[in-house]
Amino acid sequence: MERQSFIGQSLPFLDAIELAGRAAALDRPVLVIGERGTGKELIAQRLHHLSARWDKPLVTMNCAALPETLIEAELFGHEAGAFTGATRARAGRFEEADGGTLFLDELGTLSMAAQERLLRVVEYGEVTRIGASRPVTVNVRIVAATNENLPAAADRGSFRADLLDRLSFEVITLPPLRARDGDVAVLADHFGRRMASEIGWLRWPGFSDAVMAAMEAYRWPGNVRELRNVVERAVYRWQEEDGPVDSLTFDPFASPWAPASMVEAPPKVASVPDAEPTPIVDDLKSAVAAYERSLVEEALVRHRHNQRAAAKALKLSYDQFRHCLRRHGLLQT
Repeated sequence: MERQSFIGQSLPFLDAIELAGRAAALDRPVLVIGERGTGKELIAQRLHHLSARWDKPLVTMNCAALPETLIEAELFGHEAGAFTGATRARAGRFEEADGGTLFLDELGTLSMAAQERLLRVVEYGEVTRIGASRPVTVNVRIVAATNENLPAAADRGSFRADLLDRLSFEVITLPPLRARDGDVAVLADHFGRRMASEIGWLRWPGFSDAVMAAMEAYRWPGNVRELRNVVERAVYRWQEEDGPVDSLTFDPFASPWAPASMVEAPPKVASVPDAEPTPIVDDLKSAVAAYERSLVEEALVRHRHNQRAAAKALKLSYDQFRHCLRRHGLLQT
Protein backbone atom coordinates (compact mmCIF):
# COMPACT_ATOMS: atom_id res chain seq x y z
CA MET A 1 0.00 0.00 0.00
CA GLU A 2 1.35 3.41 -0.97
CA ARG A 3 1.98 5.65 2.02
CA GLN A 4 0.68 9.17 1.57
CA SER A 5 1.08 12.33 3.60
CA PHE A 6 -1.53 14.27 5.51
CA ILE A 7 -1.97 17.78 4.16
CA GLY A 8 -3.99 20.39 6.01
CA GLN A 9 -3.87 22.94 8.78
CA SER A 10 -7.48 23.35 9.96
CA LEU A 11 -8.23 22.53 13.59
CA PRO A 12 -10.90 19.85 12.95
CA PHE A 13 -8.52 18.01 10.63
CA LEU A 14 -5.54 18.29 12.99
CA ASP A 15 -7.69 17.10 15.91
CA ALA A 16 -8.58 13.92 13.98
CA ILE A 17 -4.92 13.30 13.09
CA GLU A 18 -3.85 13.80 16.70
CA LEU A 19 -6.52 11.40 17.95
CA ALA A 20 -5.34 8.76 15.46
CA GLY A 21 -1.77 9.20 16.69
CA ARG A 22 -2.83 8.61 20.30
CA ALA A 23 -5.01 5.61 19.45
CA ALA A 24 -2.26 3.99 17.38
CA ALA A 25 -0.30 2.94 20.46
CA LEU A 26 -3.25 1.01 21.91
CA ASP A 27 -3.86 -2.47 20.54
CA ARG A 28 -7.61 -1.93 20.24
CA PRO A 29 -10.10 -1.75 17.35
CA VAL A 30 -10.73 1.66 15.81
CA LEU A 31 -13.72 2.76 13.74
CA VAL A 32 -13.10 5.57 11.23
CA ILE A 33 -16.14 7.56 10.11
CA GLY A 34 -16.21 9.97 7.20
CA GLU A 35 -17.72 10.90 3.85
CA ARG A 36 -16.18 9.48 0.69
CA GLY A 37 -12.85 11.03 -0.16
CA THR A 38 -12.05 12.32 3.34
CA GLY A 39 -8.98 10.10 3.85
CA LYS A 40 -10.20 7.14 5.90
CA GLU A 41 -7.54 4.85 4.44
CA LEU A 42 -4.83 7.36 5.35
CA ILE A 43 -5.98 7.20 8.96
CA ALA A 44 -5.76 3.40 8.83
CA GLN A 45 -2.19 3.70 7.57
CA ARG A 46 -1.32 6.08 10.39
CA LEU A 47 -2.86 3.78 13.00
CA HIS A 48 -0.79 0.87 11.67
CA HIS A 49 2.57 2.56 11.10
CA LEU A 50 2.57 4.28 14.51
CA SER A 51 1.65 1.06 16.32
CA ALA A 52 3.82 -1.77 17.62
CA ARG A 53 2.65 -3.73 14.56
CA TRP A 54 4.34 -1.35 12.12
CA ASP A 55 6.70 -4.04 10.76
CA LYS A 56 3.90 -6.57 10.20
CA PRO A 57 1.36 -6.71 7.33
CA LEU A 58 -1.24 -4.02 6.76
CA VAL A 59 -3.95 -5.76 4.75
CA THR A 60 -6.83 -3.84 3.18
CA MET A 61 -10.21 -5.14 2.10
CA ASN A 62 -13.06 -3.15 0.60
CA CYS A 63 -16.17 -4.94 1.83
CA ALA A 64 -18.29 -3.34 -0.90
CA ALA A 65 -16.05 -4.48 -3.76
CA LEU A 66 -17.07 -8.15 -3.69
CA PRO A 67 -20.44 -9.86 -4.04
CA GLU A 68 -21.98 -11.12 -0.81
CA THR A 69 -21.35 -14.75 -1.81
CA LEU A 70 -17.57 -14.17 -1.87
CA ILE A 71 -17.10 -11.85 1.11
CA GLU A 72 -16.82 -14.61 3.71
CA ALA A 73 -14.39 -16.66 1.58
CA GLU A 74 -12.25 -13.56 1.06
CA LEU A 75 -12.20 -12.63 4.73
CA PHE A 76 -11.90 -16.04 6.35
CA GLY A 77 -10.41 -18.21 3.57
CA HIS A 78 -11.61 -21.59 2.31
CA GLU A 79 -10.52 -25.18 1.88
CA ALA A 80 -10.27 -26.94 -1.47
CA GLY A 81 -13.69 -28.07 -2.64
CA ALA A 82 -15.56 -25.89 -0.14
CA PHE A 83 -17.68 -24.50 -2.99
CA THR A 84 -17.81 -24.52 -6.78
CA GLY A 85 -14.57 -23.11 -8.17
CA ALA A 86 -12.55 -23.63 -4.97
CA THR A 87 -9.95 -25.89 -6.56
CA ARG A 88 -7.36 -25.27 -3.85
CA ALA A 89 -7.20 -24.01 -0.29
CA ARG A 90 -6.71 -20.30 0.23
CA ALA A 91 -5.93 -18.22 3.30
CA GLY A 92 -8.27 -15.32 3.98
CA ARG A 93 -7.43 -11.72 4.76
CA PHE A 94 -7.34 -12.39 8.50
CA GLU A 95 -4.63 -15.01 8.11
CA GLU A 96 -2.71 -12.73 5.74
CA ALA A 97 -2.82 -9.96 8.34
CA ASP A 98 -1.73 -12.19 11.24
CA GLY A 99 0.46 -10.14 13.57
CA GLY A 100 -0.50 -6.91 11.82
CA THR A 101 -3.55 -4.81 10.97
CA LEU A 102 -6.62 -5.55 8.88
CA PHE A 103 -8.36 -2.50 7.41
CA LEU A 104 -12.00 -3.20 6.57
CA ASP A 105 -13.33 -0.42 4.37
CA GLU A 106 -17.09 0.04 3.80
CA LEU A 107 -17.81 -2.04 6.90
CA GLY A 108 -21.53 -1.24 6.77
CA THR A 109 -22.00 -3.35 3.62
CA LEU A 110 -21.14 -6.65 5.35
CA SER A 111 -23.95 -9.22 5.38
CA MET A 112 -25.37 -10.37 8.71
CA ALA A 113 -23.73 -13.79 8.22
CA ALA A 114 -20.31 -12.18 7.69
CA GLN A 115 -20.90 -9.93 10.70
CA GLU A 116 -21.58 -12.97 12.88
CA ARG A 117 -18.34 -14.65 11.78
CA LEU A 118 -16.44 -11.38 12.23
CA LEU A 119 -17.79 -11.08 15.78
CA ARG A 120 -16.34 -14.50 16.63
CA VAL A 121 -12.92 -13.44 15.34
CA VAL A 122 -13.04 -10.27 17.43
CA GLU A 123 -14.11 -12.13 20.56
CA TYR A 124 -11.95 -15.26 20.36
CA GLY A 125 -9.18 -14.50 17.85
CA GLU A 126 -10.11 -17.56 15.84
CA VAL A 127 -10.83 -17.91 12.12
CA THR A 128 -12.48 -20.95 10.58
CA ARG A 129 -12.01 -21.31 6.84
CA ILE A 130 -15.09 -22.19 4.84
CA GLY A 131 -15.17 -25.96 4.57
CA ALA A 132 -12.79 -26.47 7.50
CA SER A 133 -13.64 -28.15 10.80
CA ARG A 134 -10.96 -26.54 12.98
CA PRO A 135 -10.32 -22.87 13.65
CA VAL A 136 -7.01 -21.10 13.13
CA THR A 137 -5.76 -18.66 15.78
CA VAL A 138 -4.89 -15.18 14.50
CA ASN A 139 -3.56 -12.02 16.14
CA VAL A 140 -4.99 -9.11 14.16
CA ARG A 141 -5.86 -5.53 14.99
CA ILE A 142 -8.99 -4.40 13.18
CA VAL A 143 -9.43 -0.89 11.81
CA ALA A 144 -12.79 -0.44 10.10
CA ALA A 145 -14.21 2.46 8.11
CA THR A 146 -17.62 3.52 6.90
CA ASN A 147 -19.61 6.51 5.70
CA GLU A 148 -22.82 5.07 7.09
CA ASN A 149 -24.58 5.73 10.39
CA LEU A 150 -23.85 2.40 12.07
CA PRO A 151 -25.63 3.19 15.37
CA ALA A 152 -28.80 3.88 13.35
CA ALA A 153 -28.22 0.66 11.37
CA ALA A 154 -27.89 -1.23 14.66
CA ASP A 155 -31.19 0.27 15.84
CA ARG A 156 -32.84 -0.89 12.59
CA GLY A 157 -31.38 -4.37 13.01
CA SER A 158 -29.27 -4.26 9.83
CA PHE A 159 -25.97 -4.16 11.76
CA ARG A 160 -25.13 -6.18 14.84
CA ALA A 161 -25.09 -3.96 17.92
CA ASP A 162 -22.70 -6.31 19.75
CA LEU A 163 -20.23 -6.16 16.85
CA LEU A 164 -20.47 -2.38 16.75
CA ASP A 165 -19.72 -2.24 20.48
CA ARG A 166 -16.57 -4.31 20.03
CA LEU A 167 -15.26 -2.39 17.02
CA SER A 168 -15.82 1.11 18.42
CA PHE A 169 -13.28 1.23 21.24
CA GLU A 170 -12.22 4.47 19.56
CA VAL A 171 -14.17 6.33 16.89
CA ILE A 172 -12.39 8.88 14.69
CA THR A 173 -14.70 11.08 12.63
CA LEU A 174 -13.03 12.90 9.76
CA PRO A 175 -14.33 16.37 8.87
CA PRO A 176 -15.52 16.96 5.29
CA LEU A 177 -13.43 19.33 3.21
CA ARG A 178 -16.11 22.04 3.38
CA ALA A 179 -15.53 22.19 7.17
CA ARG A 180 -11.74 22.51 6.90
CA ASP A 181 -11.13 26.27 6.79
CA GLY A 182 -8.12 27.18 4.67
CA ASP A 183 -7.31 23.62 3.59
CA VAL A 184 -8.74 23.92 0.08
CA ALA A 185 -6.03 26.42 -0.88
CA VAL A 186 -3.27 24.34 0.74
CA LEU A 187 -4.39 21.11 -0.94
CA ALA A 188 -5.00 22.77 -4.32
CA ASP A 189 -1.47 24.21 -4.33
CA HIS A 190 0.01 20.82 -3.39
CA PHE A 191 -1.87 18.90 -6.09
CA GLY A 192 -1.26 21.66 -8.63
CA ARG A 193 2.49 21.69 -8.07
CA ARG A 194 2.66 17.93 -8.29
CA MET A 195 0.77 17.82 -11.60
CA ALA A 196 2.85 20.67 -13.03
CA SER A 197 5.99 18.69 -12.24
CA GLU A 198 4.49 15.51 -13.73
CA ILE A 199 3.78 17.16 -17.08
CA GLY A 200 7.20 18.85 -17.21
CA TRP A 201 6.47 22.46 -16.34
CA LEU A 202 9.59 24.38 -15.30
CA ARG A 203 7.71 26.51 -12.77
CA TRP A 204 4.41 26.51 -10.94
CA PRO A 205 2.36 29.63 -11.81
CA GLY A 206 -0.40 29.01 -9.25
CA PHE A 207 -4.10 29.69 -9.71
CA SER A 208 -5.83 32.93 -10.59
CA ASP A 209 -7.86 34.67 -7.88
CA ALA A 210 -11.10 33.80 -9.68
CA VAL A 211 -10.28 30.09 -9.87
CA MET A 212 -9.19 29.97 -6.24
CA ALA A 213 -12.37 31.77 -5.17
CA ALA A 214 -14.45 29.26 -7.11
CA MET A 215 -12.70 26.36 -5.38
CA GLU A 216 -13.16 27.96 -1.97
CA ALA A 217 -16.89 28.44 -2.61
CA TYR A 218 -17.54 24.92 -3.92
CA ARG A 219 -19.06 22.34 -1.52
CA TRP A 220 -16.82 19.40 -2.56
CA PRO A 221 -19.22 16.46 -2.09
CA GLY A 222 -16.34 14.16 -3.10
CA ASN A 223 -13.98 15.88 -0.65
CA VAL A 224 -10.19 15.64 -1.10
CA ARG A 225 -10.39 12.98 -3.80
CA GLU A 226 -12.65 15.22 -5.89
CA LEU A 227 -10.46 18.28 -5.27
CA ARG A 228 -7.41 16.38 -6.48
CA ASN A 229 -9.16 15.38 -9.71
CA VAL A 230 -10.43 18.91 -10.37
CA VAL A 231 -7.02 20.49 -9.73
CA GLU A 232 -4.99 17.99 -11.74
CA ARG A 233 -7.44 18.19 -14.65
CA ALA A 234 -7.27 22.00 -14.63
CA VAL A 235 -3.46 22.04 -14.64
CA TYR A 236 -2.96 19.52 -17.43
CA ARG A 237 -5.57 21.24 -19.62
CA TRP A 238 -4.01 24.69 -19.13
CA GLN A 239 -1.74 25.63 -22.02
CA GLU A 240 -0.09 28.79 -20.67
CA GLU A 241 2.68 27.68 -18.35
CA ASP A 242 3.77 31.24 -17.72
CA GLY A 243 0.39 32.43 -16.46
CA PRO A 244 -1.71 31.32 -13.49
CA VAL A 245 -4.25 28.58 -14.16
CA ASP A 246 -7.45 30.48 -14.95
CA SER A 247 -9.90 27.75 -15.91
CA LEU A 248 -11.25 24.64 -14.25
CA THR A 249 -14.14 22.21 -14.61
CA PHE A 250 -15.91 20.79 -11.58
CA ASP A 251 -18.06 18.35 -13.57
CA PRO A 252 -16.08 16.52 -16.29
CA PHE A 253 -19.33 15.07 -17.66
CA ALA A 254 -20.74 18.49 -18.51
CA SER A 255 -20.87 18.84 -22.31
CA PRO A 256 -23.26 20.31 -24.89
CA TRP A 257 -23.04 16.93 -26.66
CA ALA A 258 -23.87 14.80 -23.64
CA PRO A 259 -26.52 12.11 -24.29
CA ALA A 260 -30.07 13.21 -23.56
CA SER A 261 -30.31 10.86 -20.57
CA MET A 262 -27.39 12.67 -18.93
CA VAL A 263 -28.70 16.13 -19.74
CA GLU A 264 -32.06 15.31 -18.20
CA ALA A 265 -30.53 13.94 -15.00
CA PRO A 266 -30.83 16.09 -11.85
CA PRO A 267 -27.97 18.58 -11.48
CA LYS A 268 -25.05 17.35 -9.38
CA VAL A 269 -25.47 20.01 -6.72
CA ALA A 270 -28.95 18.68 -5.92
CA SER A 271 -27.44 15.45 -4.64
CA VAL A 272 -25.24 17.04 -1.98
CA PRO A 273 -26.08 15.00 1.16
CA ASP A 274 -26.48 17.95 3.50
CA ALA A 275 -28.74 19.97 1.16
CA GLU A 276 -32.08 20.70 2.86
CA PRO A 277 -35.34 22.19 1.56
CA THR A 278 -35.84 25.88 2.21
CA PRO A 279 -38.04 26.23 5.31
CA ILE A 280 -41.19 28.34 5.41
CA VAL A 281 -40.44 31.49 7.43
CA ASP A 282 -43.11 33.52 9.19
CA ASP A 283 -40.75 35.92 10.98
CA LEU A 284 -37.82 36.86 8.74
CA LYS A 285 -36.02 38.96 11.34
CA SER A 286 -36.08 36.19 13.95
CA ALA A 287 -35.07 33.56 11.39
CA VAL A 288 -32.07 35.63 10.24
CA ALA A 289 -31.03 36.24 13.86
CA ALA A 290 -31.28 32.54 14.69
CA TYR A 291 -29.24 31.60 11.63
CA GLU A 292 -26.58 34.21 12.45
CA ARG A 293 -26.36 32.92 16.02
CA SER A 294 -25.95 29.32 14.78
CA LEU A 295 -23.09 30.37 12.48
CA VAL A 296 -21.34 32.20 15.30
CA GLU A 297 -21.73 29.27 17.70
CA GLU A 298 -20.47 26.80 15.10
CA ALA A 299 -17.42 29.00 14.38
CA LEU A 300 -16.61 29.21 18.10
CA VAL A 301 -16.79 25.44 18.53
CA ARG A 302 -14.74 24.83 15.37
CA HIS A 303 -11.98 27.17 16.61
CA ARG A 304 -12.04 26.02 20.23
CA HIS A 305 -13.63 29.29 21.38
CA ASN A 306 -10.72 31.35 20.07
CA GLN A 307 -12.67 34.51 19.25
CA ARG A 308 -10.06 36.03 16.96
CA ALA A 309 -9.79 32.84 14.90
CA ALA A 310 -13.59 32.54 14.70
CA ALA A 311 -13.90 36.18 13.62
CA LYS A 312 -11.32 35.65 10.88
CA ALA A 313 -13.15 32.54 9.64
CA LEU A 314 -16.37 34.56 9.35
CA LYS A 315 -14.50 37.46 7.69
CA LEU A 316 -15.38 39.83 10.52
CA SER A 317 -13.17 42.18 12.49
CA TYR A 318 -12.60 41.27 16.11
CA ASP A 319 -14.79 44.20 17.26
CA GLN A 320 -17.58 43.18 14.87
CA PHE A 321 -17.44 39.63 16.16
CA ARG A 322 -17.56 40.78 19.80
CA HIS A 323 -20.57 42.95 18.99
CA CYS A 324 -22.24 39.94 17.39
CA LEU A 325 -21.58 37.84 20.49
CA ARG A 326 -23.05 40.53 22.69
CA ARG A 327 -26.14 40.86 20.48
CA HIS A 328 -26.88 37.16 20.77
CA GLY A 329 -26.08 36.86 24.48
CA LEU A 330 -22.99 34.73 23.82
CA LEU A 331 -20.40 37.03 25.38
CA GLN A 332 -19.10 35.45 28.55
CA THR A 333 -18.32 37.79 31.40
